[in-house]
Amino acid sequence: MAIERTLILIKPDGVQRGIVGDIIGRFERTGMKIVGMKLMKMSDELASQHYKDHVGKGFYAGLVKFMTSSPLVALAVEGPKAVENCRKLMGKTFCTDAQAGTIRGDFGVSRGLNLVHGSDSAESAQRELGLFFQANELQEYSRAVDAWTWNDEDKG
Repeated sequence: MAIERTLILIKPDGVQRGIVGDIIGRFERTGMKIVGMKLMKMSDELASQHYKDHVGKGFYAGLVKFMTSSPLVALAVEGPKAVENCRKLMGKTFCTDAQAGTIRGDFGVSRGLNLVHGSDSAESAQRELGLFFQANELQEYSRAVDAWTWNDEDKG
């Protein structure tokens, strides 16, 4: 199992509700490491690049309007099987369907406002991280806790 990086966005509803710290804490408590973080307002241009696969779908205009309406927090998260593990932690896409113990299951109250985005594959993660972060904005560092959460099998 290899160490991966993935993009996590805490969407405008998570920022507006004041639960950014709770959400970040969920990722950190599972052993994930934050290697990049920024508070930003998504531009229409960035939204069109990020959501290019959804152009022309019925929900696209509303999604772009929502994502550009207020600041969000972009995170670059690193850890063993980061894409898969972060998606499990987020829960099902619609909060009303998400299990208790997941971010969406514990904090979500709406089908349309689902608090977080996570890359759906290693390939998507690489593309999406490049949209939100310059290479020099991602940090390489070790933590003492990594020895207690990532073993040699995790490092590939």
